[in-house]
Amino acid sequence: MPDTASQRWSHPSVVLVATDLSDLDRLMPFALRQAAGTEARLILLHVLAAGAAITVDPAGLPFYDPAGALSVAEKELDSWSKQAQRQEIRCDAVVREGNAAHQIVAAARQFKADRVLLGTRSRSKLGRLLLGSVAEQVLRSVNLPVVTVGPEAHLAVESNGRQKVVLHATLLRETSHPSAVLACRIATSQAARLVLLHVLPPVDEMERSGLPTGLDSTALHELRTIAAQIAAAGGCVVDSVVVHGNPAIEILAESVSRGASLIVLGAIEHSVFQNLARDRTIYRVLAHARCPVLTLREPLVTPDESEAEIMGTYS
Repeated sequence: MPDTASQRWSHPSVVLVATDLSDLDRLMPFALRQAAGTEARLILLHVLAAGAAITVDPAGLPFYDPAGALSVAEKELDSWSKQAQRQEIRCDAVVREGNAAHQIVAAARQFKADRVLLGTRSRSKLGRLLLGSVAEQVLRSVNLPVVTVGPEAHLAVESNGRQKVVLHATLLRETSHPSAVLACRIATSQAARLVLLHVLPPVDEMERSGLPTGLDSTALHELRTIAAQIAAAGGCVVDSVVVHGNPAIEILAESVSRGASLIVLGAIEHSVFQNLARDRTIYRVLAHARCPVLTLREPLVTPDESEAEIMGTYS
C-alpha cells in the first residue's frame, strides 16, 4: 500500500456515508465524530432502488411516484446535513436511482472518497445473521477502507482516564501488512493504543499436534516482531496478544474487554469475501461488533494456495 494512500485513508478528507435511511440514527453519530476528528467532508448518499418509488393511491392502486420518493429521501438527509453543518462539518446530500452497490461505488469514485461508511443488517426471523447484499457487494468492489456499523454498535463515551484502543486482528500473513499499517496510523491519529491480536486453535488441538502454545507459540514471537516493526515505523504504542479459541468469539471478546473504539480487519478477497455467506469469522464480527469495523480489501493470494492455508484459523 503506498504511503500516501495510508495517510489519506487514516486521515480522510471525504467520507461517503451510504444509507438506506432506516439506519441514519445509527450511522450518523459515527460519521459526525469521524468527520470532526479529521475535518472531513461528509457525502450522504441514498439510492432509490427499483420499485422504491411505487406507492398506492387512495383506491389501493399502485402507481409510480419518483418525485414523492425523492422528496422523502431528501427531507431525511437534509435534517442530518443541517445538523452536521451546525457542527461546522461540511456535508452534502445526494440521492440517486438504480443499483445501490453500483451507485455507491460510482459515488466513491466521483467524490474521491477516502472511506466508505455503511450499516449492516440485524438478525432475520430465522436467527441468521445478515450482512446485506449491498454491503457485501461494496466490500468486494472498492479498494478503500469500508467502515461498517452493525446493529449492536454504539458510540463510545469519551473518557479522559482511559486510553483509546484500536484492535487489529491479523492472520500473520504478508497480506495483512497494509491493514496493520493503516491500523497503526489510525491509532496514532487518535492517540490510541494499537492491539495486534492473533487467534490460535484451541490449546488441546495444538498440544495433540505437538505445537507450542500461548506464550511459547511461534505466533506470539512473529506477532511481537511485527509489532516492533509497526511501532518503529508508525510511532504508536503496540501490544501483542495471542489467544486460543474460536476467532470470532475471541476477537469480539477482546474488543469488549479492552473497550475498543475500532476493529480493523484485513480481508483477502479470495478467501474471505467468497465465503461471507457461509458465516465465516469476518461475517460474525461485522454483525456482532459493539464498535465500528474497518475492513480493507487486500491483495489476492496466489492460485496455488489452498483455502485452508489462506484462512488459517479464521474459518
